[in-house]
Amino acid sequence: MDATAVVTGASRGIGAAVARALGAEGARVMVAAREADAVESVAESITEAGGEARAMRADVRDEYDVERLMETAARFGDGVDYVVANAGVYHGKPTETPIDRESYSAFDDHLRTNARGVFAAIREALPHMPADGRAVVPTGSVARDAVDGMGSYAVSKAAAEAVARQFAADVDRTVGCLDPGSVDTDLSGPGGRDPGDVAEMFLWAYGVDAEELDGEVLTLRDWKTATR
Repeated sequence: MDATAVVTGASRGIGAAVARALGAEGARVMVAAREADAVESVAESITEAGGEARAMRADVRDEYDVERLMETAARFGDGVDYVVANAGVYHGKPTETPIDRESYSAFDDHLRTNARGVFAAIREALPHMPADGRAVVPTGSVARDAVDGMGSYAVSKAAAEAVARQFAADVDRTVGCLDPGSVDTDLSGPGGRDPGDVAEMFLWAYGVDAEELDGEVLTLRDWKTATR
């Protein structure tokens, strides 16, 4: 894969697994998250395995952080070919945060990180993205099907999908969402697949036909059907 990829929220979970998978495929990977030590560890694991990676502390809630991140990534390679806008937060426990009991601060930070952060990542990447570049937004079924106790986290994921769809409508790059199903992460809780088991789905999204991804939500079933 001769490409430069930026993965936000890459300190753990899906983000770290996707960053490592991209590095193993030969991409130049810029890993970013709020925890500097954690992303540096992920970048080191990629380089130790023979890949190319750099780490940068960046908070997607701060557009200036994101601007610097994308400028740095563009200098690392020759532009930004692929963005995985993965950074996210969940204030509370899955299925135990009914929206009528949530604080305003939790609601605001869910939207600021999980939706506005997606907007910032894609917007700041676009000036550095070639015509065939693409951005993907990890999502989940709670964005479309309400589940008791998921509160404003679910609202923020629905908003993130809407952000991706609008970019797909307004710009000439490919922007879409991936729903990897239930994954065992700090955000979604235990009981799902290991993040490493779904990382290949993001590699597939980089090469899938642009019309299939642009403005759409591709699911675990779509990936399995296409790669069977």
